[in-house]
Amino acid sequence: MLTQDGGRVHASTQQRAADHRPYFFLSYAHTPGYGGGTDPDMWVERLFQDLCGHVMAMTDLPAGASAGFMDREIRSGEGWSERLGGVLATCRVFVPLFSPRYFASEMCGKEWYAFEQRAIHHRARSNQPAEAIVPALWVPVPPSQLPGSAERLQFNHRDFGERYVSDGLYGLIKLRLFAQEYERAVYELAKRIVSVADTVQIDTGRPVDYRLAPSAFGSTSSGVGAPRPMQITIAAPTRHDLPEGRNADYYGDHPQDWNPYYPAAARPLAYVAEELVRSLNYQAVITSFDEESGQQEGKQAPDTPEILLVDRWALVDEDRRRRLAAFDAENRPWVTMVVPWGREDHQSRAAEAELTEKLEQTMPAKMRQGRAFCRAAAKGVPTMEAFGQLLPQVVEVAAQQYLRHATVYPPAGGRHSERTRLMGPMGGSTRFVPDMHDPATDAEDV
Repeated sequence: MLTQDGGRVHASTQQRAADHRPYFFLSYAHTPGYGGGTDPDMWVERLFQDLCGHVMAMTDLPAGASAGFMDREIRSGEGWSERLGGVLATCRVFVPLFSPRYFASEMCGKEWYAFEQRAIHHRARSNQPAEAIVPALWVPVPPSQLPGSAERLQFNHRDFGERYVSDGLYGLIKLRLFAQEYERAVYELAKRIVSVADTVQIDTGRPVDYRLAPSAFGSTSSGVGAPRPMQITIAAPTRHDLPEGRNADYYGDHPQDWNPYYPAAARPLAYVAEELVRSLNYQAVITSFDEESGQQEGKQAPDTPEILLVDRWALVDEDRRRRLAAFDAENRPWVTMVVPWGREDHQSRAAEAELTEKLEQTMPAKMRQGRAFCRAAAKGVPTMEAFGQLLPQVVEVAAQQYLRHATVYPPAGGRHSERTRLMGPMGGSTRFVPDMHDPATDAEDV
């Protein structure tokens, strides 16, 4: 293909021209019916149709291509979970319609979570920004009612008009007096959708099964609130203290720079884990085991649930191995261990048996602790995708064990009350064990 000036069109341009994926997924909370049979979501559908019209006008999508998607397009008898998962794995932009009902909806939280996983893995692979969520105000929501996932978005709603900020799209669409403000807000929203879709170009992902996915808003039974604490501790060497002959490409100046999935991933695992934990409405704090173990003086009551990410090469250092063994002997069930390793790391594969034996001898309690997926995580997680699938389950176990073992402080005045529940991202139920089997090695067998 040639351009008008005779230049050749790049392959990426040709591929983009043939990209007919939906520009946006409209995520909204269904309003219960009332009174006389009027469809309460008819106004959302009108908004959707207006957005689609603008997107078609602003792009070169051909006739028949989907400008957007909302769940009303699912036909009777079609598998809703598979259809939603497929669209969220391919759409370019996620458009959540903010309202108090939206953040109380488990299904909306699952949709947000599914899309956010694509963004997290895109950033992990490329180390480039991937902000492809464009929120819209259906009904204004007080900041105190926003979960962490929504609160972190960098978005100025005032660009769409002051009346839009005060009344939301629902107020504008319902009152003819505000028809002009409605048209402006929808037009600006469509422009933002197209701009983000064309500039971010987020990677497609693997469909998420809604029946198994957690909510990005946390447990709806405990209500929307501030993100809950979760510590991420890294037990790994730096490039300055590696075992002799170990490839330094997987390491940096600090333990937090460890990247076991290099070169498939360009971002250190600690920061990928931080984003994954945040996507479950937790506030993550990253530390290194070397720093933390120097401050520990015997067994202590927990002050936060914890995920311990262990590089098996860290055990080659005898001092660190001794400290890890002491940590394991203290029996801290609120700390769940994950052992990432790269399937493409040939040195790790060659030393697999030796390193695994060393870990089993050093940390036998953690290797046997918890449910099946916790033991699978301790055996080894060979890919970034498997790590992302497994972490929500591991986070939930850490949160549940923390509740069992944390110190209960009575309220002022001496009267005892029930401790506030810290719900796990799955609402306390175990639902999913990812398949991490690598046919070339038995290290991942569950």
